[in-house]
Amino acid sequence: MHRPNYSEGGAEDDAIRLSAPMADAGLRLDQALARWLPQYSRSRVRDWIDAGHVRVDGQPGVASRRLRGGETVAVEPQPAADARAYAAEDIALDIVHEDAMLLVVNKPPGLVAHPAAGNWAGTLLNALLHHAPQLGQVPRAGIVHRLDKDTSGLLVVAKTIAAQTALVRQMQAREVRREYWALVAGHVARAGRIEAPLGRHPVQRTRIAVLPVAAAGARPAVTHFRAVQAYARDGVAATLVECRLETGRTHQIRVHMQHIGHPIVGDQTYGRPPWRSWLGRQALHARRLGFVHPGDGRPVQWEAPLPPDLQDLVDRLTPA
Repeated sequence: MHRPNYSEGGAEDDAIRLSAPMADAGLRLDQALARWLPQYSRSRVRDWIDAGHVRVDGQPGVASRRLRGGETVAVEPQPAADARAYAAEDIALDIVHEDAMLLVVNKPPGLVAHPAAGNWAGTLLNALLHHAPQLGQVPRAGIVHRLDKDTSGLLVVAKTIAAQTALVRQMQAREVRREYWALVAGHVARAGRIEAPLGRHPVQRTRIAVLPVAAAGARPAVTHFRAVQAYARDGVAATLVECRLETGRTHQIRVHMQHIGHPIVGDQTYGRPPWRSWLGRQALHARRLGFVHPGDGRPVQWEAPLPPDLQDLVDRLTPA
């Protein structure tokens, strides 16, 4: 394989400069860079090109450009997207309670709990590491359970490994009380219990679905619900319901309420018109959180009021 001649810049110039071999004439720019810089993936090199970090003879590079050979290619390597996953960031936190063993946080809508593809920075985890740097010594920075990005409300963070272990055991034993308020489509005139196994949708892998009990990947899931207040808006019915989790599966309340014909208002994934347009997110809020304190063994519980956007929506509805 013919490799280009290249040199790396010094402290004031971090670009890698390469001279395209004539033997590589005809290669696309992204193909050539993937060949010349095998320590980086082709997708990562393509991201650098698209972001303007690659220049060919002084001009912005285009991934599909065919090289003639002899061009000077300057590359400014960028950190991997996940390099900031565990970086401390000064992000405001609404701390409901804090002691030596744990934190209880009221998460706003729009804040991702844990770094993942597409959200490697600006997460609750990054904020926690700034607030309490010692959380860097605890797996997942002490996050015991998560809320979806657009779900607001209470979650607990363990500040020590012992506290995290104790809280995880309570979760597994279904001893942690987690209650949510959700505004759902239609009139819910009763209380009930939904027991329906959940797992990845067999076709749409980013979605969760109710699956047959014997299906591969199906996990038991139980949600209790009761109506709090019925509403109407422009002739369309809605109900504020309280949901209590017996299990804690991904998207559990959202999928279970859709399953019984009452999708959550504003849910862009599991809702349906006209309710998706009522709010820019799913109208779901983790209102109450209770468990046995891992330090002294006493029962503790906290509540968080509806966030402003959801409260404003409820205020604009007409009680039915």
